[in-house]
Amino acid sequence: MPGEQRPRWNHNIHYHRVVVDAVPDGATSALDVGTGNGLLAADLRDRVARVVAIDVDDAVLEAARRERGDIDWLHGDVLTYPFGETFDVVASVATLHHLPDPRSALRRLAALASPGGVVVVIGLARATRPWEYVLAVCGVLQHRWLSWRNGYWEHTAPTVWPPAQSYSEIRHHARAELSGVRWKLLPMFRYALIWRKPGGECEDLDQG
Repeated sequence: MPGEQRPRWNHNIHYHRVVVDAVPDGATSALDVGTGNGLLAADLRDRVARVVAIDVDDAVLEAARRERGDIDWLHGDVLTYPFGETFDVVASVATLHHLPDPRSALRRLAALASPGGVVVVIGLARATRPWEYVLAVCGVLQHRWLSWRNGYWEHTAPTVWPPAQSYSEIRHHARAELSGVRWKLLPMFRYALIWRKPGGECEDLDQG
């Protein structure tokens, strides 16, 4: 329609669907870690009744707060913030490589998940193996095509490049900390980690 605003698109927004599709049946709460401009938090709010979004950057967080008033926006560090609760969904997009120790960060995300809840991480890492470089080349082509088709929206949150860890290192840390984690290497320089915490009502509902 004339004058209709075009949906925002970039690599991170492209993979929000991976997070949203992993939300378990019966989930009522979600935590968006490193929310930045708050777009993932907004997508999660469309699926669950309560969303908490945390970021260390107060300026970008304030901009997100002005855009959505139905989300609990928190200024702080997820590694030390005293939430006093756990969540059915703990999600992170393009945040893990900002944290000093990805292994301890994954451990913290697992602790913040409620029994039966899920941890979903979409992250960035360095290619070190031949097939990872091949996928990276495919990702460049995909990026060009999708940017041309959708337009590219640049977020205002801080960036870190290149990532300190390789895909192999992140996969090793994830398997050490999150028993049974599902790992997938994605085009456009991303990977996905999906882990279900044992026990809880969400798990029972999902299996029923």
